[in-house]
Amino acid sequence: MSEQFDVVIVGARAAGAPLAAELARAGVRVCVVDQAKFPSDTASTHVVQPSGVKLLRELGVVDDLLAVAPPLERITMSLDDVTIRADAVSALVGAPGLCVRRITLDQVLVNAAVAAGADVRTRTAVTGLLSDDGDRVCGVRTSHGDIRARVVVGADGVSSTVARLVGASEYAVTAPGRAFTWSYFDAPMAPRDLMWFGKRGDHGFLASPTDNGQFLALVAVPVDARDELRGEREEVLRSGVRRWTELADALDGAQRVGPVRAVVDWHGFFRTSAGPGWVLAGDAGHFKDPTPGQGITDALRQVRHLAAALQQSLTAGDPDEPLRAWWRWRDADAWQMYWFASDLGAPGATPPVQHEMLRRIAADPLLSMQLFRALDHDLPPGELFTPALLLRAAASRLRHGRGQRRLVVREVSGLLRNTVARERLRRQELPSTGAALPVTESASSDVVETVA
Repeated sequence: MSEQFDVVIVGARAAGAPLAAELARAGVRVCVVDQAKFPSDTASTHVVQPSGVKLLRELGVVDDLLAVAPPLERITMSLDDVTIRADAVSALVGAPGLCVRRITLDQVLVNAAVAAGADVRTRTAVTGLLSDDGDRVCGVRTSHGDIRARVVVGADGVSSTVARLVGASEYAVTAPGRAFTWSYFDAPMAPRDLMWFGKRGDHGFLASPTDNGQFLALVAVPVDARDELRGEREEVLRSGVRRWTELADALDGAQRVGPVRAVVDWHGFFRTSAGPGWVLAGDAGHFKDPTPGQGITDALRQVRHLAAALQQSLTAGDPDEPLRAWWRWRDADAWQMYWFASDLGAPGATPPVQHEMLRRIAADPLLSMQLFRALDHDLPPGELFTPALLLRAAASRLRHGRGQRRLVVREVSGLLRNTVARERLRRQELPSTGAALPVTESASSDVVETVA
């Protein structure tokens, strides 16, 4: 016999658990299933931007997180010889940043969902979808039995089972520019309130103190170095850190804690994210280049809006329209940051005009503040990286960059072509939704590799 809920959420991490808590507090009968046993780790940049911390505060879990992870009140963004710093982050944007291992963060979020009254079932894998008359999703088939619901939410990550089962198509796909490797360290010399974010040549970096006294060091290497990364992960990580002298000094004498991890195969995408009786949230519906560390905050932003859309769906004459409207909002909200992340994570050294734009931003306190607002999703990147800034930077490089005329013209032409192409793509009609077809088996794809 099937159980009946208003909403069943597949996935109990950064999107699914907060969504369950929001819905349960509103009186919605919600069930969450996840194949993992918590505490459970997963691939992540770990970073929660200040705007995401504000949402965690509204969820009521910030005190639990601050009990184990330090508030990040300082950020250093260093791109080769250009450095931009922010101090007193809370004073600037209203909250600090956080960097929390997913084995810690996700457990806190699951606890919040349980406390709110959601029915959370771990070690429960979804093996198929239920449908009425073959075209509308009305529940899930799991390893422990069927669960019926008026709406199924796929919050089960990049390799989403729900997305696969409904045939959700991808669009605006971007190829990976880099592969990522990271680990944790016992680093007594590293500052406890500072996040490091930067680039040296063709290597990218994200580093920060994290929960339980550990320190995260993440290095992004050119995507064509994937084979080297698979074979010599620890050496790739340590040699990468040495490229940023200040970061290497902070990790002087540090001892690695736990395995070295890597993500070597990924791509950016938007997916068809709403259909008859279903919707996709978090990485299941949209994934961007991890370089600017936006994924967790994106999931929290989406949850706030999706919770309201789901409540509307449960009472609307057309239950699918609020979910389609949310999908349109999601794309509009994510569009500029998606391409900003793609450009930031592009392979190779920083091109000369982009380098000059960053130098001008670093020299102007107002523009520097706007850069951190853009990273906090409080300002669309297009309002910072304007055509006027591009042209001023290009003119400067033409005047002072000897022998770079062709390179500058080619770079500016490419940037303008990309802008036009992305705007044309944005204006295209969204793909049609896929119909749900119930199946009995689910496939999985694990992009995380671990070495002890």
